Formats: sequence, C-alpha cells, structure tokens
Amino acid sequence: MSLPPEKASELKQLIHQQLSKMDVHGRIREILAETIREELAPDQQQLSTEDLIKALRNRGIIDDVMKELNFVTDSVDQELPLSPKQPVCFTERQSTLLKKNFHDGFLLEVHRESLGDGTRMADSTTMLSISDPIHMVLIKTDIFGETTLVASYFLEWRSVLGSENGVTNLTVELMGVGTESKVSVGILNIKLEMYPPLNQTLSQEVVNTQLALERQKTAEKERLFLVYAKQWWREYLQIRPSHNSRLVKIFAQDENGINRPVCSYVKPLRAGRLLDTPRQAARFVNVLGYERAPVIGGGGKQEQWCTLLAFLCRNKGDCEDHANLLCSLLLGYGLEAFVCVGTKAKGVPHAWVMTCGTDGTVTFWESLTGHRYIHKSVNPDETPVAEQPKPLYPYRTIGCVFNHQMFLGNCQPSDSVEICVFDLNDESKWKPMSEEAIKSVCAPGATTSLPPFPPLCASTIDASVTSNEIEMQLRLLVSEHRKDLGLTTVWEDQLSYLLSPALASYEFERTTSISAGNEEFQDAIRRAVPDGHTFKGFPIHFVYRNARRAFATCLRSPFCEEIICCRGDQVRLAVRVRVFTYPESACAVWIMFACKYRSVL
Repeated sequence: MSLPPEKASELKQLIHQQLSKMDVHGRIREILAETIREELAPDQQQLSTEDLIKALRNRGIIDDVMKELNFVTDSVDQELPLSPKQPVCFTERQSTLLKKNFHDGFLLEVHRESLGDGTRMADSTTMLSISDPIHMVLIKTDIFGETTLVASYFLEWRSVLGSENGVTNLTVELMGVGTESKVSVGILNIKLEMYPPLNQTLSQEVVNTQLALERQKTAEKERLFLVYAKQWWREYLQIRPSHNSRLVKIFAQDENGINRPVCSYVKPLRAGRLLDTPRQAARFVNVLGYERAPVIGGGGKQEQWCTLLAFLCRNKGDCEDHANLLCSLLLGYGLEAFVCVGTKAKGVPHAWVMTCGTDGTVTFWESLTGHRYIHKSVNPDETPVAEQPKPLYPYRTIGCVFNHQMFLGNCQPSDSVEICVFDLNDESKWKPMSEEAIKSVCAPGATTSLPPFPPLCASTIDASVTSNEIEMQLRLLVSEHRKDLGLTTVWEDQLSYLLSPALASYEFERTTSISAGNEEFQDAIRRAVPDGHTFKGFPIHFVYRNARRAFATCLRSPFCEEIICCRGDQVRLAVRVRVFTYPESACAVWIMFACKYRSVL
C-alpha cells in the first residue's frame, strides 16, 4: 500500500514526535556504545545493521516503540497543542544530533506581554512591532552524551508578514562559533508559515522599511553607548592610572563573536515551579557542566560569553556563563544581585555573584560550586587587636560589578577583595555608569540585536529509571573488574538500600548547607554490620550520567579502589546510585560504593 506524499509526511512527523518523547535516540546511542564494547568479538571492528537491530530487539526497545505509537487518520495540525487565537511560526528549541539532512517542524507562539487583549488574534501591524528574533542553536551530541556547540543563529521571522498566503521560504547560512565564527558549517532551508493565516498581509515594502528603521535605530543607540563608554573609561583612568590594569569588563563577545554590553547578559529570570529557593537555584547552576572556551594555539583564555539559550542547550559553559545565569535567577527571586569580575589565586580571571542584603550583609555566591561566603571587609589602616582569620573565599581582586540595570567600576585605592568596601552608593569607591545609558541598549525591547531570554524547561530525565540503569551498569563493571583480578563478587541488596539516606543527605546539604539524617544512617549501618566485621563506604558526586566514565574516575581514588577490590572473608559489596534532577536536563549523580567483611588478624 502506498501513501500520498502529504500523508507520508504526517506519518513521519508523528513517529518523530513519539521517538523524541521516549528518548529513543538517546537509548540507541547508549546501546550502540554498549554493543561495541561488550557484545562484539575483539577482532570485529565494525558494527553491522543486523547487530544493532538485534541489540535493540533483545532490550525490548523495538517492541516498546510499536506499542506506544498511535496511528491516527486526522491531520497533523489537529494533533498540535495550538490555540486558534495565537499566531504561530516554525522554529527550533531542542538539541539535535548534527547530520547532513535535517527535516522537522516546530511551533512557536508569537506574543507580547503588553498587548493586553487575549481574546482576539493580533493583526499584522501589531505583530510587525514584535521585534524578538527566533534564536536557533545547533548542538552536536556524541554517543557518550558529550555536547558541542556548533552554531547559533538569530532568524528575523517578520518577513512572513509580507508574503502571499502567510508562507515564505528562506535559506540561511549557519556559521561556526568562537574562533570559527567566520567558518560556514552548513545551509539551512526554512519554511515559515503563520497559523492561523492572517486576515490581511502587509506589503513587503512596509515590512522591509520597518526592519530597516529598526536596524538604523539600533545602530544609533549602540553607537551612542559606545561613545559614552569610551568617555566613562577615560574618566575612570583619570582617577588613578593604575586602573588600566584592573578587570573592568564593559563589553564581552558572545558565541558569534559579537561585542555586547555585559549588562545585556543578565536579566531577572523566574524559574516558575522548577526551583523553589535561591539556594536551590545556586545548586542547579552548580550542576551545569564547566568548560572553558576552546583555544587554538597558546596565548591564554579564549574570550567567549554565551547567550543563555546556547548555554542551556549545551548544558555547560565557562564561569561567566554560570555567573550570569545565577545572577539572573537571584534577581528573579527579588534579591539585589550583581556579577563580579575579578581574579582568583595566581591572577586567574574569574566571575562570581554577589548579593547585598537590606541589613548591609554582602554575600558571595560561587556559581561553579554553589558555595556561599559572607564578606567582612578589613580596614588595613587599623591595628587589629587579635590576628584576623584569612577569608575563606578564593577571590583576590575585583574590578567591576554589574547587573541588568547597573555597572560600577571599583575605584578604591586597592582592588583587593579582602579590604574592599561594597557600599555601591558611595561614588568615591565605585564609579557608576549612567543607568539611562545602560537602559538604552540593555532594557527589553531597547534594541533588535538583544537575544531573548528563554524560560527554563523542566527536566526530561526520569530520576528513578536513570538511577537504576547507572547502578546496574556499575554492578556489571565492578563484577568484571574483580573477575579480571581473580575475585568473586557477592552483592548485598539490603546494604545497598541502606546507603540511600546518606546520598539524599549529601544532596540536601549541598543545596541548603544543612546536614541532616546522618545519625539514622550511621545507626542503620551499625545494625547491618555484624560484630567482628568492618564496613567501608566511599561517596562521590558527578554531574554526568556516563557510568563507565564515573567508574574510571572512582578507580583513580585509592580508597575507592580498596573497596572495589576488597579481599577477605565473607566480603559483601554494595553500590547505590541516586540521580537528582534539575531543569534543562541538569542532574546531580551521587554514587556510593561500600563493602563489609570479616576482620581477620
């Protein structure tokens, strides 16, 4: 039986939606990696299609997909979660595997908070005033789950408002990122369509004129801000010539190599019901991966601050990306938060977050670890009665602080954090930029070149299922490792279960800085370990879900290796895995290896 082309296209889209919902692509990649390592003979170098299909069938994935697929006779449009009152165009908001041929459709609601009338669809003239572009990010994911940012593109969608029937076709060239921002990575053919169709379309001349006026207005605002920034910098250097060596960062390059004011990287961001407290937000930012921008050749650190969408899609970034996101979240919780730019030990450039309480308390938030530090300045001119303890925070110097509305340069005699006074209203200590100047280029809707801030997405990871999968893989890896050493392996499920409260307590402590539940865990372990036996446990924490990579890391710890390779009488092994999920597929993975054995003198 042959299907008409339009029905075949609808069927493909339905199947793709179901496969994405079940994360079949991810499971296929995992099985592919397992099969290459475990099921093929050592002398077999290539994986055939038959081998892959066999592996998928043995694990029940093919049967699961066929059971879950629901074939319908209605059109695809009727299956989409779409309100007839909302104009929609196609876009992309998901990570995808880079491949030669990419064909898919996406829906994006076009709206503006200030329109006010939600009972009727906006007309074409009103939509022409909505200047937010469509931000498309292309991510490459390998079979081990490692992501690479390939391209970041801002699409001007409003050309569809002047096309016949509300449909237009575009061809865009995607460029690389960072040091490869001038290198083409591919061509993307895009079809834009308004749904429902517009009652009245605009002439292409009107659309082009509006876009040209916006570009001209944006360019003039950016030019004026640049002139002001240069004047501000000259005044800052006149205060003290040594200011030239301080880290005062007014502009930063994004992934496309475009210079943007640093204040545009921060905006109050509300997490909805995905994160409950500022400290939980700090934990979420902490579990996002850390990776410095790649550098070709020597010469130090590559300059690259990522837009928020690129950072979240890649699920990892540099310290500036973490600090910008944490500052945005803390601003969303109503705190007075700033990104601090300075140095750590040995003069290494760094960025962290600072909050100023209503009582004058200054708190530093390290976005890479989730740690918080209370700052107490030291007056170097006073003779201390007793020797004062050294600060616990790792920061050495500070050049400037900023958020979405303010930028202040440190003009105190010393830029040492330890003796710095954070009275931001004292212009003799902090030189401010004009808030009006910052607002002209960084306020929402001020310019068409500002990237929109996406909302956070809920996690798609099933914590229980993922925990079980990693635990089973670790058991297999431990058994194989001990077998190679000539040792037998006996697992004790009850002892493994007793490790769960400890892992939950560790994560709770990381989030709240409060230790709880340790007494019950210790009492349960004492009851589970008979007299004359010894218990050893080793907890470790990861921000990725690759069991083989985690196992290799654990073996590098002498104490963990001692547990895994335990020898003795009545040896019983245990391993417990707990995955704690956060928005945007971020997760904290806690693993504890343990053993008990009879002590022999």
